[in-house]
Amino acid sequence: MPGPPTRTAPPAPYAGAAGFAVAEAGAEVAARRAAREGLRFGPCPAVEGLPDPVRCATLRVPLDYARPAGRRISLTVSRVPATGAHGAARHGALVHNPGGPGASGMYFPLLADVPGWERIAAAYDLVGYAPRGVGRSAPLSCQDPATRAQGPTQVPVEPDPAYKRQRVAAARAYALGCARRAGSALSHYTTRDNVRDLHVLRAALGEERLSFLGASYGTYLGAVYATLHPGRVHRMVLDSAVNPDPSRVWYRNNLDQAPGFERRWSDFRAWAARHHGTYGLGSTPAAVQASYERVRDAVARTPAGGSVGTGELQAAYLQAAYYDDVWPERAAALAAFLRGDPGPLGKQAAPDPAAAADAENATAVYTAVLCNDAPWPGDWETWDRDNTELARTAPFETWANAFLNLPCAYWPVRARQRPVDVGESGPGRLPRTLIVAAERDGATPYPGALELQRRLGGGAALVTERGAGTHGVFGGRNDCVDRHVERYLLTGDTPGRRVTCAPHPEPAPVSLDDRAASARRALLPPIV
Repeated sequence: MPGPPTRTAPPAPYAGAAGFAVAEAGAEVAARRAAREGLRFGPCPAVEGLPDPVRCATLRVPLDYARPAGRRISLTVSRVPATGAHGAARHGALVHNPGGPGASGMYFPLLADVPGWERIAAAYDLVGYAPRGVGRSAPLSCQDPATRAQGPTQVPVEPDPAYKRQRVAAARAYALGCARRAGSALSHYTTRDNVRDLHVLRAALGEERLSFLGASYGTYLGAVYATLHPGRVHRMVLDSAVNPDPSRVWYRNNLDQAPGFERRWSDFRAWAARHHGTYGLGSTPAAVQASYERVRDAVARTPAGGSVGTGELQAAYLQAAYYDDVWPERAAALAAFLRGDPGPLGKQAAPDPAAAADAENATAVYTAVLCNDAPWPGDWETWDRDNTELARTAPFETWANAFLNLPCAYWPVRARQRPVDVGESGPGRLPRTLIVAAERDGATPYPGALELQRRLGGGAALVTERGAGTHGVFGGRNDCVDRHVERYLLTGDTPGRRVTCAPHPEPAPVSLDDRAASARRALLPPIV
């Protein structure tokens, strides 16, 4: 098996405490400059696909905050001003980060016209942005999108030593590709840099204090911001919380996902079994699993539509472990395939060539931020041991997740960042915040929400969606959760230390005759 990682790029310029202080001072310089310069909003470029009344601007931030007068990069920003409907008082700007890392929030202002958002949109400017590296914000790339596998890809259920060697070689090559394409900028894609960018964006928006809505990785970004800038927070909603314990960032957090995804895969199979009359996949979870395995064996022999192998199948059905709203169409696709129609499965799982560049960009940013943020095991033996053990009880996603993150073992930046000890400023200094979480979330397991609340102290309230597991709780799925979030954003009041909401309704089964079951659904970028 391969030996220790090969490291080729220069060391990160400020991985230690002294460098951290210098960079923080640079962030203050950049924030003061941004407050003077402001943002010039105008019509959004056509490439953003954002119609009126959304307006766009460009925020200039230092690539290296230790050198605030040096090279600057441009981040794209979008905004819809508060409507002021019904005489609502303006609360400032509400900035959104949807997670990833690697996801863009540029779409966020479009929610101003979505039912259920009226009161929030009346009081807040809705502000989205593409974090550094994402989209048109100094985009990061680690390989030519045209060279990414377009399907079919075939992955074994249980990887043998030969396959593992292939994936180790691919991880090494990917890490080196990041270094070659990004050069010396590679070390500047970190959570700490993202926090500094957020600090500068706040200032450029003319806000003394930040109001922030973060989901998934965005909860970690927000928690680090609150720790480093407690006096600069107005409102902060953290939805689907990453465990911020420094000892779990990021290697152990990713290990924790395996049993979480296994639970959600079990939930999907149990739901499909309850609707055996609609789908015919089996009346027990085990029978549904057998149906899935029959489809997997078939696409291993003959890819569906010529482009869906076992790798594409796995990626498509991982979405069922994230979001229960895809359950009907995923179950319908399995049922159709087993009845001789591979069309729905092909439409749902086949790679979209038009999205290849965005997918490559999202994966590059995800990888760079996580690899730079913290130390990772640098020997394959550790990864192999830990994931082999996990896969015995959680086989559904263990190895796919391991191979996604494996470039971090061979990352060509010598000095990694030290994760911020969220909450270390002590109780009393941290602002009042609101955490929302689903009890059975696989991507960000529920213990992470409990740990985040503990670290944020007595001012942190936790709203739990009981018995549910969809990743991303706020925003239209659960009226109880939405009421708590809206009240907090508008008044600052939290519902108590810990409260629960009943789960949102399970999706209704969709008949195979309903063509919506075979509609393409855009897959999200990797979510921590």
